[in-house]
Amino acid sequence: MDILGAGFGRTGTMSLQAALNELGFGPAYHFLDVILHPSHIATWQAAAEGRPVDWAGSFLKDYRAALDYPAVSFFDDLRRAFPDAKVILTDRDPDRWFESTVETIYQGAAIPRWLTVLLPPWRGLYPLLQSAIWGRLFDGRFEDRAHAIEIYKQHRAHVIASVPAGQLLVFEVRQGWEPLCAFLSVPVPDKPFPHINDRKMTQRMYFAARFVTTALLVAALFALYLLIF
Repeated sequence: MDILGAGFGRTGTMSLQAALNELGFGPAYHFLDVILHPSHIATWQAAAEGRPVDWAGSFLKDYRAALDYPAVSFFDDLRRAFPDAKVILTDRDPDRWFESTVETIYQGAAIPRWLTVLLPPWRGLYPLLQSAIWGRLFDGRFEDRAHAIEIYKQHRAHVIASVPAGQLLVFEVRQGWEPLCAFLSVPVPDKPFPHINDRKMTQRMYFAARFVTTALLVAALFALYLLIF
């Protein structure tokens, strides 16, 4: 593991993932990898419940970077497991971060809850979100704006205080390639820095996912009705 992301979701973590992959520091682990690899859920849930996890011997050994939720929920544990990894703290205005989170990922994962119940591999996804993110990080009080923003600020201060300056980059994705490439000692690519997964795009993605899965449920129920009657 070469890089640990210390920024909360909605601070540009998906753009950073794309940038790290482009710079040769991939694959970079992100929350979407949990959805793509539901077998990982059990390991994250074990960590959320306080059970010991051999991070260095886990699926993370196949990745060069780990960022976003749920990895950031276990930042200190991952730092102990990978003490030589560089740390990138993606950052943004706390008020804008809160508003973006409320309007996107806090509304629920792209896979509706009823669908995760029907699909056994993802059955543990919602319990994981509650225990590893909204419970572990925000004490089950994310809707309390002042509390959530204070947690964001405390986490930021903790990362800056606990990681040696030469091992840490505090980074806003709007800064582009230069500070990131200087930190990683690699050339600046001759292409625009990736800016993906903005608020409107995420909202459209969630809406489309809910529409498609609801349509599939209706079609399945109609087919069942025809078979029975």
